[in-house]
Amino acid sequence: MRATVMFAAGEVSIETVPDVGLIEPTDAVIRVTRAGICGTDLWSYRSMAPSGHGERMGHEAIGVIEDVGSDVHTMKQGDLVIMPFAFSDGTCVFCRDGLTTACLHGGFVGREVDGAQAEAVRVPQADGSLFVLPGREDPALMPSLLTLSDVMGTGHHAAVTANVGPGKTAAVVGDGAVGLCGVIAARRLGAEQIIILGHHPERTALARQLGATDVVGEQGDDAAERVRELTGGLGVHSVLECVGLEQPMVTAISIARVGGSVGRVGLPHYDALPESMRAYVSNITIGGGSAPTRTYIDELLPDILNGRIEPGRVFDRVVSLDEVPDGYRAMNDRKALKVMIDL
Repeated sequence: MRATVMFAAGEVSIETVPDVGLIEPTDAVIRVTRAGICGTDLWSYRSMAPSGHGERMGHEAIGVIEDVGSDVHTMKQGDLVIMPFAFSDGTCVFCRDGLTTACLHGGFVGREVDGAQAEAVRVPQADGSLFVLPGREDPALMPSLLTLSDVMGTGHHAAVTANVGPGKTAAVVGDGAVGLCGVIAARRLGAEQIIILGHHPERTALARQLGATDVVGEQGDDAAERVRELTGGLGVHSVLECVGLEQPMVTAISIARVGGSVGRVGLPHYDALPESMRAYVSNITIGGGSAPTRTYIDELLPDILNGRIEPGRVFDRVVSLDEVPDGYRAMNDRKALKVMIDL
């Protein structure tokens, strides 16, 4: 079969690799029909050390079940499924608490198992990990359904851990796909004012269409000052930090009002939490982390099926598997927001 393999920073190619197959009785094999290139993939694209064997990339996918192990009981060959970026058994103490990314028997696609930017992928703990979709594939819904594997669930996690609620003010730091899905989530949860902090005009324009009420294009101290102007000097109740760099986290804490909350879902690229004294003095709650997207599918799916939310709008380029290297370049060069792979 063919799969996306990264050999070093900037070196991605489509290679012929051994077919995937069942290893454990709890496994399933999926024929991938849609996959995504994620912003976190770009960290490797920009910094991966040379590797002779390479890494199989991708952790966002929708596909059709081709085979299941003897201990898989909730799905069968031919079922259409969403594959969250983390696999989980669904039964351990953390899964029962909804924290599927902390599963005692789990792991991450593209790390513990080979990635999903490929013609097929093996998913461990299939019963607890995969979500079987009703009916047949609807091409119009596939982009939005694909976001449930990662970015929509991650944006929702940012909103939930930032305590977004009816009548509250919210700010989203970052105008990437997760940030835009955070705007959708904040609106869905009832935020009255939603401020997007970003400096890419086409992305902030989409953010307004998705529910943002205000755009702040400044950065650093200027951004914080502008947010305070927009909130009567108070700051916002809820901040969704969707970048993962130190300066955006500093901004997130600085724009939270006294007693507010920050939900951070950007993979942190800093060693120590910044602005801890300000957070302490202002009683700011800081939460978030690796989003348990499998937990959120049941809640978010109906709103996609009935058209209430359209997170698939974050995909602005579609490529074939052979064109995946071009998709990486486009995202890295800011010529694409998010790329969907149509197999």
